[in-house]
Amino acid sequence: MKKKNLNHYVTAYKELLINGDVQVAYTELVKYVQKLKTVFSKDLSDTYSVGNVFQGYMDYTYFYLSNDFLKDKKLKFGVVFNHSHVRFEAWLLGQTKDIQEKYWKLLKNTNWINGSEMPQYSIFEVILMENPDFDDLDKLTENIKNKLVSVAEDISTAIHVVD
Repeated sequence: MKKKNLNHYVTAYKELLINGDVQVAYTELVKYVQKLKTVFSKDLSDTYSVGNVFQGYMDYTYFYLSNDFLKDKKLKFGVVFNHSHVRFEAWLLGQTKDIQEKYWKLLKNTNWINGSEMPQYSIFEVILMENPDFDDLDKLTENIKNKLVSVAEDISTAIHVVD
């Protein structure tokens, strides 16, 4: 595919912004991730420390979760809203690229890694909520939280086994 010039992209961008829906959607999605972070901070404080929300570049909006076990391994979880796929994901992340590569290799033969190449930003990514229903935010929050807790426990167990 031939790359188009910047004027083409700016024109397309301007057209999307004219009616205001993109700005509203983006703002509301970021606000929801901030609310999700607040709920996680309150409800999971006995298990995890929760970091700040990062807005990204209209690609990912996310925050981190960590605990003593993960910190000891130089790992953390990312709770990520993937804007292009409009879904919530959990990412296992390392403090450095070397840590990420180490754990990608250690976990390569587990059900957490599907594929022969490590993702660009994480050790691996798990879909928490494929088609979120934004009309019931309380239910969505509870579902994401429950799924994250379950996935995090399973991943921590897998790390115990391989490390």
